[in-house]
Amino acid sequence: MGALTLGLPSKGRLMEATVEWFAARGVSIRRSGAGREYAALAEGVEGLDVVMLSAGEIPRELDRGRIHLGVTGEDLIREKIAGWEARVRIVAAMGFGHADLVVAVPAWWIDVETMADLDEACAQFRARHGAALRIGTKYHTLTREFFRRRGVADYRIVDSQGATEAGPKNQSFEALVDITSSGETLSANHLRVLSDGLILQSQANLCLSLAADWSAKAAAVRDRLARTLGLALG
Repeated sequence: MGALTLGLPSKGRLMEATVEWFAARGVSIRRSGAGREYAALAEGVEGLDVVMLSAGEIPRELDRGRIHLGVTGEDLIREKIAGWEARVRIVAAMGFGHADLVVAVPAWWIDVETMADLDEACAQFRARHGAALRIGTKYHTLTREFFRRRGVADYRIVDSQGATEAGPKNQSFEALVDITSSGETLSANHLRVLSDGLILQSQANLCLSLAADWSAKAAAVRDRLARTLGLALG
């Protein structure tokens, strides 16, 4: 059992890119289980344990201090951890997993180009339908913060954990906040990003838990890992 636990994405391109990133810096990581068993072994730094977790689990485990370090997107850190600056420190941007969190509306809303226009659209929707305009998203915290800063108040969030971009077409909600890498999926669903609707530019980050037990042994492994990776982790 190692003194320091590192949480990594358990599947997909994000996992592959993470393993490649560590390998390029002298830390070899390989899956140690078969099938759906999420276990891994690390070579190159003595005392380092690796656990494979879903993308959504890593921020939670960092927040609870169950892992010392983890790889996850800044969007998930900011969305899932209340007061995250006091709980987690982003120590390195990793250069992959780029995605933008954006506000998008149906392409045929030709008079809605900005967040101020969306605020007006909300008022018109209320007057016409007697209800708040619906915003579909799984990013409730980031959406509320951004809309508050932009002065948009008369709306209602609809939780969307699936294919959010299909919501307006299916009449589940009128507009949305979602992650996009290229914008192609939004365009294919006849959606358009507002000109000032960029909430966050995210990417994969190596993050350090401030809530974890940083014993002398854990700190020693952290320092060895820092030297191997060529990063400041202290």
